[in-house]
Amino acid sequence: MAERAAAAQGEAVVDDIALDEVVRFTSDLIRIDTTNHGGGDGNERAAAEYVAERLAEVGIEPAVLEKAPGRTNVVARIPGTDPSADALLVHGHLDVVPAQADDWSVHPFSGEIRDGVVWGRGAIDMKNMDAMVLACVRAWARAGKRPPRDIVLAFTADEEDSAAYGAGFLAAEHADLFAGCTEGVSESGAYTVHTDNGLRLYPVAAGERGTAWLDLTAQGRAGHGSKVNRENAVVHLAAAVARIGEHQWPVRLTATVRAALTELAALYGVPADLDDVDALLDRLGTSAAFVRPTVRNSANPTMLQAGYKVNVIPGTASARVDGRVLPGGEDEFTATMDRLTGPHVRWDYHHREVPLQAPVDSASFAAMREAIEHFDPGSHVVPFCMSGGTDAKQFSRLGITGYGFSPLRLPPGFDYQALFHGVDEHVPVDALHFGVRVLDRFLRATAGEETA
Repeated sequence: MAERAAAAQGEAVVDDIALDEVVRFTSDLIRIDTTNHGGGDGNERAAAEYVAERLAEVGIEPAVLEKAPGRTNVVARIPGTDPSADALLVHGHLDVVPAQADDWSVHPFSGEIRDGVVWGRGAIDMKNMDAMVLACVRAWARAGKRPPRDIVLAFTADEEDSAAYGAGFLAAEHADLFAGCTEGVSESGAYTVHTDNGLRLYPVAAGERGTAWLDLTAQGRAGHGSKVNRENAVVHLAAAVARIGEHQWPVRLTATVRAALTELAALYGVPADLDDVDALLDRLGTSAAFVRPTVRNSANPTMLQAGYKVNVIPGTASARVDGRVLPGGEDEFTATMDRLTGPHVRWDYHHREVPLQAPVDSASFAAMREAIEHFDPGSHVVPFCMSGGTDAKQFSRLGITGYGFSPLRLPPGFDYQALFHGVDEHVPVDALHFGVRVLDRFLRATAGEETA
């Protein structure tokens, strides 16, 4: 309690109740199984009802919205004192990827709190952030605080698949709920990276590669497996898949990645040679890990399907490829796929989403930097581009610029990235306390309120 009191001194909003609630809410949400199996198989309703109840308890009116039964979203607006100011969207998804209990040392839906750690699926991705948002706005309500600008909260379904039942549905059919929102914050940024040269970095996402999931189909001539067949669909497909897997994509630097490399080079004390990016990355030690995947487009074959009997050459063969595309890299990706698949294999988009880029010289990015460095003096915030994607893609259709900002102060050796969709997902209680304090400071500073 003494540590809490000292940390909270000068902070009029985040109190001991908020610090207790962020842990309890994280645990409670984990215990609600919201597994998204894909293809429309999911159910977020119980978690959405939990969120709606926590909001309604403090006078925040939630809208509960479904595209299909059980695929439930919650949206609420906290009015600001200046209705003419741009609004800010704060969003988090309620669904999680599957977890096999036999693989875990703690049951993935237990929400167990042990030795200062909350365990379970969603502890990192991203029920922790959902809990931080709830704890933060409930603290505002208790303190009688209103931000100068509107804050719109969205707790979404289906982010772990296509977002068709979640953010995509909300953006397409309930755009009015996000009126006035120009920027948004959500997952996958502002977590501690302990580097090999003793730095504490907090990468904040200011961009995302686009999603390009592909269906490959090879057509051939069916026949007996004992006979020569120059129109073997399996051979055509295998050749195309091998070419895609072996392709070396050229470096293409976006503004966000340039900023990341420049700042990291300065922190490492090495020249920022952007003409030889691979060599520069080699000089950035462990920090290169969150930049390296985003200096190029990529395409990874992930699924193969062909044939039904060993002595029958099938007439068709198919594959899936996980492609990711940098902002501005769409034309290069299309032309490269046309060339690599060749004349005997057709490719189509199975699922496609736009790449994103956000300014790193904005007032909001500066406020994120200030909030983190206020609570972790001596640390350094750096921009980065996510290799994957989030619901920010869907909300971008409403003109909302997205940032990845889900603050957590993590201890050395904590492998944040490995826990995304991994086994034994967990989050330290101290990290949740840090996160709710930082989130509160950022949101109030972004809205123009003094937080010193």
